[in-house]
Amino acid sequence: MLLPVVTALGLSVTFGHAFTDTSPFFMFSTSELLTSCPQITSASTVQETVTSQLSKCPSDTYIVVAQPGVHAEDYSDRYAAPHLRRKVFGEDKTIRSTMSVSDVLGQVNAEEIVAIVEEKCGAALLRIDASTGSFTIGDDPKPRIINVDFPALPSASKERVSKLKENDVFLSSILDLLPTSKYTVIYTTSPYTAHKSTEHVEPEMYEMDSSFSSSQSHLGIKRDFSVHGKRADDGGNVTLPDAPLFEKYQYFTPGIFMGIIVFLPLFMILYVGISAVGSLQVSYAAFDREMGPQMAKKGQ
Repeated sequence: MLLPVVTALGLSVTFGHAFTDTSPFFMFSTSELLTSCPQITSASTVQETVTSQLSKCPSDTYIVVAQPGVHAEDYSDRYAAPHLRRKVFGEDKTIRSTMSVSDVLGQVNAEEIVAIVEEKCGAALLRIDASTGSFTIGDDPKPRIINVDFPALPSASKERVSKLKENDVFLSSILDLLPTSKYTVIYTTSPYTAHKSTEHVEPEMYEMDSSFSSSQSHLGIKRDFSVHGKRADDGGNVTLPDAPLFEKYQYFTPGIFMGIIVFLPLFMILYVGISAVGSLQVSYAAFDREMGPQMAKKGQ
């Protein structure tokens, strides 16, 4: 009983660590859209599914949201994005179709979605920078695309929930001011690890002493030892933060392979033993008393 519990806990920790570089995806619409994706899928699959439906121009307004630096756990708090939760979970009766993917491997290209809708539906583009806290939406009923860019969430947990709730209210106010009731919201995100890797860090440069450089002016040498020092400290191992999931993590280790090799013959032996014991058959007459000639004489 203890072994399955320990195994389940180990698998949950492994997969939880393996999918830290994924992010969720949401889409909801007041129109009927035939969209479905597994909860763990690639960004290319999500992109293909969404663009195939949007190319049919099912709505008058398309809101493409970009929220960098998030994870699926950020939306597990019911108070983090209540308006988004209400739309995606079908609590809003005006929403006729929804789609949500908890773990997307890679990043869905919001700009490509905007370009496809512009080309296929002839929609006008309106960009809104949420960091300014202001926007203007006209009363023109023509098809339009509203591209909303949210800033990345802070690292502190409480601040992340507060900022996510603030962004949720901002998006809800945009929906309330739309001149049409036919709209589709495409909510794209990028993982927190990807956002950290895009931050540019200036390497520390080391210069030679001025007195030495003046005497050896022809040796204008500057060296960056940060990369070499890091490799030496890590024992020669280099982590690739932008690598794909199955290149960044090793799932089939030699230990797992040896465990499978040992488990298979032991399982076969156990199966043969249980089958042999289960196939034993004893007749009921074997437990009756023997009534031979000798037993008959003793009875007289």
